[in-house]
Amino acid sequence: MSPKLTFLLCLGLSVGLRTPEEAGIYRKPSLSALPSPVVTSGGFVTLRCISWQGFHRFILTKEGEHRPSWTLDSQRRHNGQFQALFPVGPVTPSYSWTFRCCGCYRYIHQQCSEPSDPVELLVPGVSGKPSLLSQQGSIMTFGRNLTLQCLSDVGYDRFALSKEGGHNLPQRLSEWPQTGRSQADFLLGRVSLSHGGRYRCYGGHKFSSKWSTPSDPLDILVAGVLPDTPSLSVQPGPTVAAGENVTLLCQTRSQRDILFLSKEGTMVSPLRLRSKYQAQQYQAQFSMSPVTSAHGGTYRCYSSFSTSPYELSYPSDALELVVSGPSGDPTSPPTWPNLTSGGSEDRLSTTESGQWKGVQGLKPYQNVLIGISVAFVLLLFLFLLLLIRHRRQGKCRTSADAAVKSTRPEEGVELHPQAAASDVPQDVIYAQLNHLTLGRETTPSSSQSEEPPAEPSMYAALAIH
Repeated sequence: MSPKLTFLLCLGLSVGLRTPEEAGIYRKPSLSALPSPVVTSGGFVTLRCISWQGFHRFILTKEGEHRPSWTLDSQRRHNGQFQALFPVGPVTPSYSWTFRCCGCYRYIHQQCSEPSDPVELLVPGVSGKPSLLSQQGSIMTFGRNLTLQCLSDVGYDRFALSKEGGHNLPQRLSEWPQTGRSQADFLLGRVSLSHGGRYRCYGGHKFSSKWSTPSDPLDILVAGVLPDTPSLSVQPGPTVAAGENVTLLCQTRSQRDILFLSKEGTMVSPLRLRSKYQAQQYQAQFSMSPVTSAHGGTYRCYSSFSTSPYELSYPSDALELVVSGPSGDPTSPPTWPNLTSGGSEDRLSTTESGQWKGVQGLKPYQNVLIGISVAFVLLLFLFLLLLIRHRRQGKCRTSADAAVKSTRPEEGVELHPQAAASDVPQDVIYAQLNHLTLGRETTPSSSQSEEPPAEPSMYAALAIH
């Protein structure tokens, strides 16, 4: 069967089909990508065409100029559905990878269903990654409407949203609000248990199969799944001064290995700690040191299992923390605190690998203090070096002055060869320094009758004018 005829069969336009039943009114099958419609360049994927109707075979068609198609016999699943699995690949960003499928009966006038909704495979590229956020926060309760917003400074024409482990890739055309940024809103409806998970979004252009780098992951947590309600307390108290150390203690009597701490009104992802069993309760301590007024606000905690970290308990009662003193930066959320005892710390939605990432380290002002301390130590070290050098030069000058003083004649006394002859041998050598000019002269013996000296002697006379 030619590709063109196969495609016409999928559309229910085959020659001879005249009645509505023959014109393709059968319910269209569902097409999905396994394990995900997001495929790395050169990777492979499986497209599954599935239906509750007992089609004998399924036809997969790739959209494009030539519209190639593939046909497979259906297989019946244990739940009564019929499906066909089409292996596709290697997938590259150079081509468009959009597919549809339809189901057909083999012996009834080639009757086929309507084509499925299209499925486009997405190959991440290298262009600027967009941002993904939830205006309602990352912790949701049942029944609330969930909207995820993907936006970018790059002028993308469309955006796609993917969920880790999901098989669909919804797309939206971008909008251009007054901010000048391209964005798209994904309305996911009322929150149910299936909404919990990790999301990413991508930006793309019209008439192009190339997509951007994925956004940073965003975790959506569903509260109220587990029946327990933890308690949250604070030490030393709910009202503290800036600079003090504060500890928030989350406890639950239910056996839970993960505890979360969230702050209302912030886009920062909640912290999570592994619990410790103490005093017949599972608990975790979230320590802040030192606090600033930016840490003030309303806190709640939740419990969960590490095997299903997107399903949370009911929230604890709200705890209001009031910090008096210097204000923090109101334009940015406070850095989550360093954590002490109470378990190893993790944070949701911060790493590409899916592993939990630790809390950020020192606060900015602590880094500044460290830099100032290091500079002070270096300046002190240089000062000590200069002081030691100055003292050594002073000692050298003192020694030189002492040597000069010991050889300088008293005022009004001339150093004559005859005067020195009584104490020193004859043939004495004198050195005279006058205005930094060194002269050397030798005086002969004063008397030829005296015995010659055994050894010559050296004298230095320093004359300062």
